[in-house]
Amino acid sequence: MTQSLLQQACTLLGEDWQARSVQAEVLTPDGSLRRFCRLCHPHGEQLIAIAPPVDDESALREAVAGWKIGNHLYAKGVPVPRLHAFDRKSGLLICEDLGNTRLHDLLIASQVSLSQIQALYEQVVTQLALMQVRGRDTFDTAWCWDTPRYDQQLMLERESGYFLQALCLDMLGISVNKAALQHEFTALAQKAARADAGFFLHRDFQSRNIMVADGRVCFIDYQAARLGPLGYDLASLLIDPYAGLPADIQEGLLECYLDALTAMVSYDRDQFTNEYKLLAVQRNLQILGAFAFLSEQRGKLFFKGYIRPALQTLTHTLSSMGKSRFPFLAELVEQCLTDL
Repeated sequence: MTQSLLQQACTLLGEDWQARSVQAEVLTPDGSLRRFCRLCHPHGEQLIAIAPPVDDESALREAVAGWKIGNHLYAKGVPVPRLHAFDRKSGLLICEDLGNTRLHDLLIASQVSLSQIQALYEQVVTQLALMQVRGRDTFDTAWCWDTPRYDQQLMLERESGYFLQALCLDMLGISVNKAALQHEFTALAQKAARADAGFFLHRDFQSRNIMVADGRVCFIDYQAARLGPLGYDLASLLIDPYAGLPADIQEGLLECYLDALTAMVSYDRDQFTNEYKLLAVQRNLQILGAFAFLSEQRGKLFFKGYIRPALQTLTHTLSSMGKSRFPFLAELVEQCLTDL
């Protein structure tokens, strides 16, 4: 964070925060172009400052969405960081500091037991259901900086289309039958779009966007939220390539989630399971497109190591649905695994 941004952050926070006495620690984001910094007050208080790229109108709209959606979720009792200040002109946002521990960090920590991880995930899926149900109440789609709703067009352009272009064509250079694939992608999206899309949708709900502090979970990076179907965020969490959750753990967490959900709203469990599989395929395609783009176009090689696990998960999901259902996609995924 530049000195000018540090000064701006302190000005936003008031006279108790003087730039000359506040220490700033630059933090490195995953795939975002935003700038992150920890502000350390000499009296011990710590906050996080987040600034969008300069002169980027889209990023500024995203920052405004983060401010409005974050305040909405916090007021609904959803576990998100408390927001302290926001500058609409620059998009600079100041929020609660939740520390450095993400759920993913605990997954790879040798000293954390499986029972502890299980308990955290049960807490996560319970709070997810709460966020999806409470978060839709009085949610204003005008807050959304991108699109107001997860729909069929988004699936085709930014998930299956993203996968095809970024991974299969740009990264691996695979020769594909575009007409046959487009037919399957359209059929998949049409079926997935039948799910009720009237719930709060985070859209990047995975272990690196979940902080853990004092045994409690807190959700971050919700600024791309919109209305959407229930199964998508759960699929994002359970098939998360960073986590590699075993199938039996995923199944148990799905049941735990459904218990929490159906305690708040009526929803047929079999219907949810069918919707979940379709949405899991959609999410998996998005993951693969994003990981290929970030590793190839932005040089963030961290993501490249998770492409193979994501392909293997997609193979498993398609197989569980019957490979004859989407045969061209199943064949393409196998080709990706061979050529990677």
